[in-house]
Amino acid sequence: MMRDEVLIGEFEDYLLGIRRYSEATAKAYTHDIGELLAFLRREDFAGLTKVSPRIAKFYVGELAGRFEPASVARKISTLRSFYRFLVDEGHMETHPFLEVKIPKVKRRLPRFVYPEDIEEVFASIDRTTDKGKRNLTLLELLYTSGIRIGECVQVKTRDVSLEKRTLIVHGKGGKDRIVPLGERFVDTCRDYLLSARKNIMKKKDHPHLFVNLRGDPVTARGVRHILDSLLKEAGSILELKPHTLRHTFASHMLSRGADMRSVQEMLGHEHISSTQIYTQITKEDLKARYLEAHPRAKKK
Repeated sequence: MMRDEVLIGEFEDYLLGIRRYSEATAKAYTHDIGELLAFLRREDFAGLTKVSPRIAKFYVGELAGRFEPASVARKISTLRSFYRFLVDEGHMETHPFLEVKIPKVKRRLPRFVYPEDIEEVFASIDRTTDKGKRNLTLLELLYTSGIRIGECVQVKTRDVSLEKRTLIVHGKGGKDRIVPLGERFVDTCRDYLLSARKNIMKKKDHPHLFVNLRGDPVTARGVRHILDSLLKEAGSILELKPHTLRHTFASHMLSRGADMRSVQEMLGHEHISSTQIYTQITKEDLKARYLEAHPRAKKK
């Protein structure tokens, strides 16, 4: 039975070392594989390398009774990657999950916020304090660049060029990209770097751009806490998550005429289809605004 854990460990090393996935992503993959292993032991089947197409279909049927289609599809995708790895490494001759059908998942439109709503949050930030300057810079970057929260907390001061108005983003899979920076971010970041960041860090020394009030690099959890605090201070009922800001950035860019390829590059999407969903948002937004504003849009 230990062989199963060893294989899972080898796959995790492959994800981290070769595919350059984040630790969180690798853990999510191994968690899904661990669920399959628990199922095999519970049903008294042999180990991971003894899974047949019949057992694979049996397991997927069991997943369908417990999870939503989107979750089932994700778990199947994980297991397909795992068994492709086992075949490539010579641990198995055939791939048991290739014949399994992935359930169709209706893509939900990403949530976004209107410009006037987020401007209220910006306006509520106290720009006279070090904390406020940090919060303003953080919110500006997330909203005007569309970077992921994991990318945001990894930004170093050397990645930011205020003169060139560019940011080097260290994205998924170890892929770097250059993102343009707006004038407002450049101004707020320069002010933050001149005094606020140094004051918060005191004697601590590290290259991370964003710091918590103890002077340490801010974490993803810390960013979520900051956003929640900003909403409370603004008296807003918005649901402002880091990914919501990313969606908002994309939808606002496209609605104002940015071309799809440029937005794809800025977001760091590998496939254009991931970016195309935002065009649907702009269509739905336009329709909603029309129904709300036009005097003859609705029946009396």
